[in-house]
Amino acid sequence: MNLLILTQKVDKNDSNLGFFHRWLEEFSKKCEKVTVICLYKGEYSLPNNVRILSLGKEKGVCRLKYLFNFYKYIFKYRREYDNVFVHMNQIYMILGGFWWKMMNKKIALWYAHKNISLSLRLATKITDIVFTASEKSFRLQSRKIKVMGHGMDTEKFCPAFNNRQDNFFNIVTIGRISPVKKYEDLIIVIEELSQNDKLHSKIKVNIVGGAIDDLGEKYFSELKNLVKVKKLESLINFVGPVSNDQVVDILRNSDLFIHMSQTGSLDKAVLEAMACEVLVLSNNESVVNDVFKNNSLFCYKDNNELLYKIEKIIGLDEKELDNFKKENRQLVVFNHNLANLINRILINLNGKTSQ
Repeated sequence: MNLLILTQKVDKNDSNLGFFHRWLEEFSKKCEKVTVICLYKGEYSLPNNVRILSLGKEKGVCRLKYLFNFYKYIFKYRREYDNVFVHMNQIYMILGGFWWKMMNKKIALWYAHKNISLSLRLATKITDIVFTASEKSFRLQSRKIKVMGHGMDTEKFCPAFNNRQDNFFNIVTIGRISPVKKYEDLIIVIEELSQNDKLHSKIKVNIVGGAIDDLGEKYFSELKNLVKVKKLESLINFVGPVSNDQVVDILRNSDLFIHMSQTGSLDKAVLEAMACEVLVLSNNESVVNDVFKNNSLFCYKDNNELLYKIEKIIGLDEKELDNFKKENRQLVVFNHNLANLINRILINLNGKTSQ
């Protein structure tokens, strides 16, 4: 199969979208040729059968130039792709869907977010297939929906084979800095946890991620001030945004991932942690219902329960911890393996995979 992929950014070092570089590698293994149109082109290292075409954001071109480049590319290379895969940005589907149908291309949209917009409704009507990660990741009703799971590189996201670098109980949370994450709740819980004399010198907390807008920057400043006021600087560290490769190292040196997101959809950061055999605590609807439905130990409803669950997990013996870690990794390997996901996407697009 020759495939056209449209995505926001191709940059293996990007803290949010760097994971998609691995998706492109996996697509390249199963397609004869992969043409990628992206808004922004950064650093990448991909096989020779992958062509990267940028709309020009990294060069600072205007939006009218984006549009010109978009139509130039989809028509210039129309004979070099059979099917179309649009990743997350439904506007590409609206802009190109009519023309792709005129050219007899099968088109698919990947979308995994709770937000429903007019553009998403329109894109859903245009596309042939909607791929999503979980039942809660796409909130419109449509017969076109196919729930696929996330695509995790479980060879990359795996536990460390060497000994840990410290003796702390390392707690981590990863995601963009935004009020919707409610990181202030975590800070309050850590303050209470620090009152336990036995745990105060044992725990460390890393908050990984950066703000992406002015509201996030304001919130980030408020969080830093809250940590300072509560005198928790020795316990809580704001790491900032990191690359996808750095996330692996951070997870491998962590004991517990606390998931603060209330999006309701299945967050791949949770699965990355589980794949690295890091235990997870979450109050996210999709994680609670779809991932930990058989084990309430890893779910919490409020700050009091979060505090209780952290203390309980710290108190688990080594054998219990090891069993939970291995079970969680197997859940990800079985249900969210990247190679399997790409294979299933191509089966749905073409009826068979290209070898």
